[in-house]
Amino acid sequence: MSTPVVAATVPAALSLEAGTYFWCACGKADPQPLCTGAHKGSGLGPRKFELTEAKTVYLCQCKQTKNPPFCDGSHRAL
Repeated sequence: MSTPVVAATVPAALSLEAGTYFWCACGKADPQPLCTGAHKGSGLGPRKFELTEAKTVYLCQCKQTKNPPFCDGSHRAL
């Protein structure tokens, strides 16, 4: 599999602390949108991102964003 699964057509709003996170790029993680290791064998791996301060982020769940891991509204075209 080299095409990600559309996990949802809305972004996930998460309040996260400062730190390192891994966003699910394959769409198979349960729960979404952070990596659970479900990508194994898919040919797609997680995308690492870091936050320097606590904040609310909107993470893409359609996996079509041009600004991973953040939602850019690409889900509106699905």
